[in-house]
Amino acid sequence: MTGEVRVQLVGDGVRKVGRLTLDAPKTLNSLTLDMVEVLAETLLSWRDDPCVAAVFIDGAGDKAFCAGGDVQALRNSSLATPGGPCEYAENFFAREYRMNYLLHTYPKPIVCWGHGVVMGGGLGILAGCSHRVVSERTRIGMPEITIALFPDVGGSWFLNRMPGQVGRFLALTAANINATDALFTGLGSHFLGADQREAVVNQLAAQAWSDDSDSNRKAVTDLLSALAPSAEQPAAQVEPVLSDINSLMAGDDLAVIVDRVENYSGENEWLQKAKAGLLHGSSLAACWIFRQLNETRDASLSEVFRSELRLGANVLRFPEFAEGVRALLVDKDRNPAWSFPDVRSVPEALIGQFFEEPEGAPVLELPE
Repeated sequence: MTGEVRVQLVGDGVRKVGRLTLDAPKTLNSLTLDMVEVLAETLLSWRDDPCVAAVFIDGAGDKAFCAGGDVQALRNSSLATPGGPCEYAENFFAREYRMNYLLHTYPKPIVCWGHGVVMGGGLGILAGCSHRVVSERTRIGMPEITIALFPDVGGSWFLNRMPGQVGRFLALTAANINATDALFTGLGSHFLGADQREAVVNQLAAQAWSDDSDSNRKAVTDLLSALAPSAEQPAAQVEPVLSDINSLMAGDDLAVIVDRVENYSGENEWLQKAKAGLLHGSSLAACWIFRQLNETRDASLSEVFRSELRLGANVLRFPEFAEGVRALLVDKDRNPAWSFPDVRSVPEALIGQFFEEPEGAPVLELPE
């Protein structure tokens, strides 16, 4: 094991399956810089190795695939150099986004076992893989508004590609979704029972792989599609209220959108919980989340990650993020002292500063 990632090759044939297991169950497999580096360098090595036909990524334990990045370490970096550059945190983002981009553009099939908690950086890994398995206990979320961050790790890409206004809704409310919702929004590609993980690994290991990546991708799709789930899918939460979501999130005026959500008086419990997520989150973060999604709607994948690094570096250099992490994860008083009481109070000029190129930020070096 290296850097809290277990690296294995499985299979008896000439062509094998590379298995990467995030192995930090005590922190719900939260990502550290070392783990990101191991993932990226191993994936690059396997990409160019003709003896590796496919990749399988999972997380140790039964609770989580990955709960995201180590935000307390990011906060410490932010506090150490107020106003930046925040060397550790900004380099973490740069290396993480490089790894995410590699997943999205990988030529070989990658199966991600998205069981349990899948949040933040964990969702970035899941979303980048060609085959995304979710289970009866999958719980997906991008809770960044609650700590004054934004849905990064490619969130600007995959949220903008969800049905209707679902991506905007999830980004602004930090609402959790389940496996059925993941399939509907495109985050998941296959549903299987949590107890089928090793059976899938064994069948992948026994596969007669070819030297053609497209054929191997189809083989993985056929294998996963042929398996009967050992568990029942949870009830859909998103699709039944899609029209409500679209109505709440319509338009280009964030203040009007927040007013609509605040005035929502329906009886749907999931929407009511989502409402609380937006109203208790950072109004400043809501503004930069809204603008980021709007500005990247037609951006290429590489442009998305570069824009996320620019915004991320600026966010780290502003005290709102450190305060959000303090309230939620350090002191746990859940009473953050946000900079602004509502989105109408946030100066437009201040929001614009978060989208300017930050001095001294790392360069995003994307793999060729």
